[in-house]
Amino acid sequence: MADGSLQPILARTPVRIEASRLLRTLRPLRRWTLRGGPAVADAIQAAFGVAAPRTACRSAVNEDGSRAALWLGPDEWLLLAEDDGAQPGDPEAALRQVLAALPHSLVDVSHRQVALEVSGSDSALLLNSGGCPLDLDPEAFPVGMCTRTVLAKAEIILWRTQPGTFHVEVWRSFAAYVSAWLAEATRGLTE
Repeated sequence: MADGSLQPILARTPVRIEASRLLRTLRPLRRWTLRGGPAVADAIQAAFGVAAPRTACRSAVNEDGSRAALWLGPDEWLLLAEDDGAQPGDPEAALRQVLAALPHSLVDVSHRQVALEVSGSDSALLLNSGGCPLDLDPEAFPVGMCTRTVLAKAEIILWRTQPGTFHVEVWRSFAAYVSAWLAEATRGLTE
C-alpha cells in the first residue's frame, strides 16, 4: 500500500490476541510477497539489504535484524521490515525501482497478516500440540528454517528465529483464533 490508505483503519481495529507465558504479539511489520526469477532474487539484496535465500525453506536477516527474506517457493519470498521509521528510505519504493525492468510480482500484504512469537523451552511442544504436523526437533527444523504449514487448522508461516523461539505469521482474520488456541494449550504445559 504505497499510499498507506489502510493504516488509519488498522489502527482503529486491533486484533484480539490471547497472550500467555509462551505467546506474545510482535511489533507491526511491513510485508511484501515477491515472485520472480533468478534476476529478481539477485535484485533483492541491492534494494532491500537482505540477500534472497536460494535454499528451500530458509531465511536471511540483515545485520541489525530489522529486515528479513523468507523463502516460500522456488520463485517466491516473503519480505519483512520493521515499521518503526528507523530505516532510511521506503523499502517498497526501492524494490519497485530496482525491479522495474524485470518480470515480477510485488504485493504489499502488511494489512493481511499479524506476527506472533512462541518462545520458551516448550515452544515446539506447544506448536505440535496445536496441530502443526512438522517435526520441530532442532535437527529437522533448525534456526533459520521457515515454511508454510497449519496450526489449529489455520494456515501460517512458521520461522524458527532462535533455538526456542518461533515467529508465526498468521492471517489477521485467524489471529484471534490461533492465539486463543495456543493460550489454552499453554495451560496444560509446565515450564
